[in-house]
Amino acid sequence: MTEFNRRQALGALGAATAVGLAAPACAAGRKITVGALRFTSHAGSFIAFERGYFAEAGLEVELKFFQAAQPMAVAIASGDVDYAITAISGGLVSLADKGAIKVIGGALSEEPGIDGQKILASDAAFQAGLTAPAALDGKSFGMSTAGSSFHYMGSKVAAAEGVSLSFKPLQKVGAIIGALKSGQIDAWSIVPHIAKPLAASGAVHIIGDIADYLPDYQVTTVFTSATNAADERDMTGDYLSAYARGVADYNATMIAQESGQAGVDAMVDLIHKYVYTDRPRETAAASIINGTMRLNGGAALNVASVRDQLKWFQSEGLVDEGITLETLLDTSYVETLGS
Repeated sequence: MTEFNRRQALGALGAATAVGLAAPACAAGRKITVGALRFTSHAGSFIAFERGYFAEAGLEVELKFFQAAQPMAVAIASGDVDYAITAISGGLVSLADKGAIKVIGGALSEEPGIDGQKILASDAAFQAGLTAPAALDGKSFGMSTAGSSFHYMGSKVAAAEGVSLSFKPLQKVGAIIGALKSGQIDAWSIVPHIAKPLAASGAVHIIGDIADYLPDYQVTTVFTSATNAADERDMTGDYLSAYARGVADYNATMIAQESGQAGVDAMVDLIHKYVYTDRPRETAAASIINGTMRLNGGAALNVASVRDQLKWFQSEGLVDEGITLETLLDTSYVETLGS
């Protein structure tokens, strides 16, 4: 994979350069629906909504929440959702091949030096010797569906370690967590704000980091319908500009901590409206902070990582071999890195 120092590159780009934050809104009064998961990594959307960045861009936004990537991709294709943040999946690639969707930016990437996704083992498997990824041979690995980001990550780890995994499709993140805690599956990988609390419970153990295997992995992307990408350029640009402002606030507050502890506390309060809403703020705060990962400044997109993912989907027979990056991506809206 092409070397990609995002800390340096994205800092130089800045949100304004990448998507024209200073440009006047041209989509005033447009109502759009934005898809999201209740993950800390989706904080850019929550911040843009709560701090009025979408409204300032002339967009009236409704947030719609999902429990997995594939239903969100289907919702974009059907027109039920206009823009969304999610991992690239085989289903998403297939929808792009049908002319239904386009990836238009990057949302979250693994970055050396920044806490990232963890590789987990159930307590039963850990006690039986699964204490490192090298011991995964013959073990079961949880995923939502075939062709999901979990499937991709597990396969990449297995290939690097020269081991064989048995993948278990469980549809939803909650079901995967339950299966891991009960020992019905042996291993899984997930973002830190979910991984660390699970490990703290004693039912699950952290045995590795995805960044060691996929150091510049473009974990999630920004995508929309092919129609919006091609025919609603002003609206799409306004959406990306507002989203990028939310991302800039998040990185400045949670990564650089430019506003100190008071800023972190205020950001946690905002995110808690959407993440771990079933917990009191005092117990949710640690998990939200544990989930701190740098988001892609300006929604910049790591094309090299997307290329690697597409090749993997094709090698597994999950998508057609003739699909190209141009089929999947519209790179005209943001800076591209690692291409």
